[in-house]
Amino acid sequence: MGGGFQIIDILLFAVLALFLIFKLGSVLGRRGEDEGRQADPFGLSKREPASSDNVVTMPERHVPTPEELASMDPLEAGITQIKAADPSFREKEFVKGARAAFETILQAFARADTANLKSLLDNTVYENFAGAIQARTKAGHELETTIVGIGESEIVKAEMDGNLARVTVKFVTEQVNSLKDAAGEIVEGDPANVVKVSDIWTFCRNTKSSDPNWLLVATGGEG
Repeated sequence: MGGGFQIIDILLFAVLALFLIFKLGSVLGRRGEDEGRQADPFGLSKREPASSDNVVTMPERHVPTPEELASMDPLEAGITQIKAADPSFREKEFVKGARAAFETILQAFARADTANLKSLLDNTVYENFAGAIQARTKAGHELETTIVGIGESEIVKAEMDGNLARVTVKFVTEQVNSLKDAAGEIVEGDPANVVKVSDIWTFCRNTKSSDPNWLLVATGGEG
């Protein structure tokens, strides 16, 4: 009799352990999926519009009052308005994605990878980049760009224009750039010289669109 009860106890403990392992795995799996979705605002891992079949419940939106906005500095007010239109917006995740997009775009431009550029730039910026690539290719020149490091990346401006969210990021990087002709001779730059470069890039997305990806809509340097 005692042995029978021990066997039953063991079986009960085994069933309980399996149940706990299943529940823990399901919880960790959901958390991992949510974190991955937030950390890729530029869709670099898979640049496809969000599926209407994959609906995510978002927190209730708080629409700031004019009085609340007036009490904030312009940057804080802009970010607050963007969060009201898109509750999934997070500054840290956005800047992380912007850094990755910055490197991807510069490397694609150097490699004349117009297909990759087209998915990351709006039409106007893409035409400018594609035109520069075409002129470079026609001249028989080859651009080499190496980003040694990104020393600074911060949001310097944020605003809502109707349904359009615009976020401007300042990048301070160390780069090595050189332009070579068909014979391999240096036309511009120095492959042995690291230069400090400041860029001001603006990204935009329609908060009413099912596509969660941001596009580069303007580039410039610090004046």
